[in-house]
Amino acid sequence: MRSENFVNGTERPTDWNGVNWRRSNRVVRNLRQRIFRASKDGDLRKVASLQKLMLRSRSNILTSVRRVTQVNDGRNTAGVDKVVVKTPKARGELVNELSTFSPWRAKPARGVYIPKANGNLRPLGIPVMKDRCLQAMVKNALEPFWEARFESISYGFRPGRGCHDAIGKIYLLARPNKLKKWVVDADIKGAFDNISHEYLLKAIGEVPGRELIKQWLKAGYVDGGMFQETETGTPQGGVISPLLANIALHGMEDALTVRKTLPNGKVIITREGVKYEHKKGRNKESVGKRAVVRYADDFVVFCESKEDAEKSVSILTEWLKERGLTLSPEKTRIVHLSEGFDFLGFNIRHYEAKQTAKSGWKLLIKPSKKSAQKIRDKLRDKWLLMKGQNVKTVIGHLNPVIRGWANYFRIGVASEVFGSLDNWMFRREIRYVKRTHPTKPWYWRQSRYFGRLNLDRDNNWVFGDKHTGMHLQKFKWFPIERHALVQGDASPDDASLRDYWEKRNAAKAKDLVPSRMKIAKRQKGKCQHCGESLFNGEEVHAHRVQPGKEGGEYTYSNTRLVHLFCHQQIHATA
Repeated sequence: MRSENFVNGTERPTDWNGVNWRRSNRVVRNLRQRIFRASKDGDLRKVASLQKLMLRSRSNILTSVRRVTQVNDGRNTAGVDKVVVKTPKARGELVNELSTFSPWRAKPARGVYIPKANGNLRPLGIPVMKDRCLQAMVKNALEPFWEARFESISYGFRPGRGCHDAIGKIYLLARPNKLKKWVVDADIKGAFDNISHEYLLKAIGEVPGRELIKQWLKAGYVDGGMFQETETGTPQGGVISPLLANIALHGMEDALTVRKTLPNGKVIITREGVKYEHKKGRNKESVGKRAVVRYADDFVVFCESKEDAEKSVSILTEWLKERGLTLSPEKTRIVHLSEGFDFLGFNIRHYEAKQTAKSGWKLLIKPSKKSAQKIRDKLRDKWLLMKGQNVKTVIGHLNPVIRGWANYFRIGVASEVFGSLDNWMFRREIRYVKRTHPTKPWYWRQSRYFGRLNLDRDNNWVFGDKHTGMHLQKFKWFPIERHALVQGDASPDDASLRDYWEKRNAAKAKDLVPSRMKIAKRQKGKCQHCGESLFNGEEVHAHRVQPGKEGGEYTYSNTRLVHLFCHQQIHATA
């Protein structure tokens, strides 16, 4: 029998249910922080050494397999080998396979197509499971190095950052008392499909894992049984693809503004011969002629004049050409803030307010008309699918959709839109009741399905099941809450900001249902089993410390919040 040499350890099969996730996560987190710190210090030799250590780390293998096979959306989607990994035994065998020193040749991705908002199809390349795990491992080695270098105006597909941070930055730049009132609302045409491989590999440099990245870029894809080569672009279904796209688009701010970073960590931005100095890392609006906010391949540029906005388009056209990219003509336009523009589902616009604002204008960031129509369409489809289903099933399907949409848009001026959606939903509720009980009188239907089911609200027209108390959420029950913009170029990989990120993580508990919000705050937003953030993309479950068979109930003192897979492990080893 052939012996296997396991990385960082002796020969041992992996018992997936026996993995110490708290320790594995701590090892990966510490290595990421060390790579980040070495990158900040400019010690490239140390960075390369730590990246090699990360690639050999068994903890990195374990966490990567967990993310790919249990957390990511594509965990149930197979590559060209038609293999998916769904059982603890299969995951353990995959860890063992990745832990051996063996040459690996990347396999082609499986070509699939998903519909886009404009009716077209978006191509996706789905790598095989093993390639996805290897990509996750390489990403853990490469990402912290770039996190120490990425511009603070980049918010897409980065740890600790998201859409709300991009909108928060736009709020600072678009206020009526600012000078930059002309906006280049831009979109890169087929960014993931057209990135130059040569430029990307040059930007990455000679790093551990480079040859694997080159293989993934050149692996091609299989569509309809036919193999197609990939001369440009990164497969959109790949784990590492968003990071590669961010690397390719790094430097956009420097291309649009004149800046210089001093040894003391301060930034000098030159504007018309005048020097302005501020400490790096603060949330200060750019004092240059232009400012940019980017979320992946979508970005906006704020300028002081229409002429400068047109010049910015020319600068970016040349800058993108080197990367093999072009601006999308139909999606790129120059607008004044009084006309407004849509970004990440929000509409950003200046409205006249001569009597209430000193400047005569006020900035409102609302859910866009497209976003409101999209949620109506989605809810309508769910209502139609629920024909003939009981009220508990209807509520179970609709509440997560309502909660997710409302939590996303509650950071803006959304009260009017929320009220409009609630009125629309009430009409759908009436239609459902009439269809379910066509022969019953109205007073019977009202008594059966409507009442003050939410005792915290003085509303007698809440739709639900009076026997269980289950009721349908209303959009207006989600109060408007402003989002705290991430501080400057802060990164979760920066060990000196540990307290800062713990506070930001704990604040995410507000997005949970009220019954779990208090428990999540008590746990400081962390899973009680693995010690990681409850809000890392995994499903959250309630675990009873004293089991139900021993009389334990879901009380505040007896309930802990854990990830779904942590919950499974707890019961598998009990």
